[in-house]
Amino acid sequence: MNYAMALDYQNCINCKACEVACKEENGVQLGADKQRIWIGVVEGTIFGKPFANLYPSQCNHCIDAPCVSVCPTNASHFAQGGIVKVDAHKCILCKGCMEACPYDARFVDDTMVAVDKCTFCDHRSLVEGGTTACQATCPTKVRTFGDLDDENSDIVKLLKTKRFFFQKEHTGTLPKLFYILPNDEAYAKQSVSHNTIIHTWEEIKPMYDQARNRRSTEWKK
Repeated sequence: MNYAMALDYQNCINCKACEVACKEENGVQLGADKQRIWIGVVEGTIFGKPFANLYPSQCNHCIDAPCVSVCPTNASHFAQGGIVKVDAHKCILCKGCMEACPYDARFVDDTMVAVDKCTFCDHRSLVEGGTTACQATCPTKVRTFGDLDDENSDIVKLLKTKRFFFQKEHTGTLPKLFYILPNDEAYAKQSVSHNTIIHTWEEIKPMYDQARNRRSTEWKK
């Protein structure tokens, strides 16, 4: 298994339902700086016309996760399905993983006295077909969660029909949040940069399969 999430961000209405569901499901502390998932907002103008782009974000559960390689106690580790997790009992709050993560996807949970992050809600019986709280709650169906190794999964079916990109791809982490390129050409142009690389599933799958196989010995079966 190789869990990932696709984000059809054009459909995001910034209702915050996903953030609320995540906090409730996972017992996340209240506060703007206590977030497993969040909606990033980028504002700008085109020929004097203002716009705002909404980018749902969270831990990318990278295949080459720098937060795992930098952790001195193995608190940050790969779990079943390639999910990146933190063992609170091993965490010494050195915050090396927070510095290493290019997505700012970690925070300190003061109740556990440890670093916390998104776990793709792996307690929700994912093997039996469960999904994340954020996907289950989203009213506009922004999120599609699933197994990249399952050709019949909803996420693979979606990625086969769409073009997509990754955030901060240049960091080389092999992230597993797939941002679906909007069908609306104008929206697509205003929401990606000139340096953004657009991918197709046929192109990216062999590279991700190879990287997944390389990492598989570190992932619990």
